[in-house]
Amino acid sequence: MDISKRSLGTLFEQLGLASDDNSITQFVTRHSPLPREMTLADAPFWSESQSSFLSEGLADDSDWAELIDELDAMLRH
Repeated sequence: MDISKRSLGTLFEQLGLASDDNSITQFVTRHSPLPREMTLADAPFWSESQSSFLSEGLADDSDWAELIDELDAMLRH
């Protein structure tokens, strides 16, 4: 699978969220900052399937892990 086309936008698409730059910025603004003691997957704004995708992506070190980490960092600022 070609992962070179993956971006924050494609991660948001995978999560079923609006994926344009403005929507991503609004999402991060609305949900930041995430408490330091809370994992990204445990944040209350995710559905059960979104949370599972995020936690499994990190646990399995999947092709999505780097982008999940990037989103996590964005939500902590």
